[in-house]
Amino acid sequence: MEVFQALQRLHMTIFSQSVSPCGKFLAAGNNYGQIAIFSLSAALSSEAKEESKKPMVTFQAHDGPVYSMVSTDRHLLSAGDGEVKAWLWAEILKKGCKELWRRQPPYRTSLEVPEINALLLVPKENLLILAGGDCQLHAMDLETGTFMWALRGHTDYIHCLALRERSPEVLSGGEDGAVRLWDLRTAKEVQTIEVYKHEECSRPHNGRWIGCLATDSDWMVCGGGPALTLWHLRSSTPTTIFPMRAPQKHVTFYQDLILSAGQGRCVNQWQLSGELKAQVPGSSPGLLSLSLNQQPAAPECKVLTAAGNSCRVDVFTNLGYRAFSLSF
Repeated sequence: MEVFQALQRLHMTIFSQSVSPCGKFLAAGNNYGQIAIFSLSAALSSEAKEESKKPMVTFQAHDGPVYSMVSTDRHLLSAGDGEVKAWLWAEILKKGCKELWRRQPPYRTSLEVPEINALLLVPKENLLILAGGDCQLHAMDLETGTFMWALRGHTDYIHCLALRERSPEVLSGGEDGAVRLWDLRTAKEVQTIEVYKHEECSRPHNGRWIGCLATDSDWMVCGGGPALTLWHLRSSTPTTIFPMRAPQKHVTFYQDLILSAGQGRCVNQWQLSGELKAQVPGSSPGLLSLSLNQQPAAPECKVLTAAGNSCRVDVFTNLGYRAFSLSF
């Protein structure tokens, strides 16, 4: 059993992360369908021991990989192959890891079980947006659990979602190389940006796929096969091309910076002008997800966590260095 567990850890990939509503706990989901819950407050304590950096509870959530997770004010939502599940945070923290409900979007055929690559909360409308292998965005009413509509336009897998709150609009990026903007009020596509068609962004040797995106009002940053690029949405114009050769898998706005990660060990910090401010190395050979814990209820747990192709979740107490790693 010890040998089996060692092999599991050796070949582990952590696809997803989500911070608890109180800000003191972190959930991480791996390629074996497991979710581990870490106590950030214990790991960050001045009295922390090695045991504090291990999961307080681990449970089998899905049969396949846990591709995406988000937290509401009460629930942890996780997505794998074909379905999304809900768990009560209050029960998880008591180590009672019994699923509350599961839902499957209305796929075109009953035999279709596409992976759900991305989950996105729309708090004002109390919606959950799901997207992935069936090339559609599905909107679920979180109060009733019913699927309200599906948005069709992508011609290949959808990898990532982002919310433009003021509009309100959802952005989606996929394998087809397009970023599409959808108006939630009309449930229609309002804008398409085919990034790879812009010569300054295109990198044909890496492909056209969009693997990450984030938005901040009138601005969007996205990357993947094409170069990581800052766009002005109203004019559909690329304004900054970031000089990063490796494809990026996660990107986020943070204060006056853009943080990105992907192939390679480093979390990259960019100025909006395109200047690379810093590259902070982590412990994983490749990074798939970044999580910023900015819950006001737990300012002492304000950290950046990064995870990917290993059993470790790196914790950055400031952006300058990796403080320590949690171990799945």
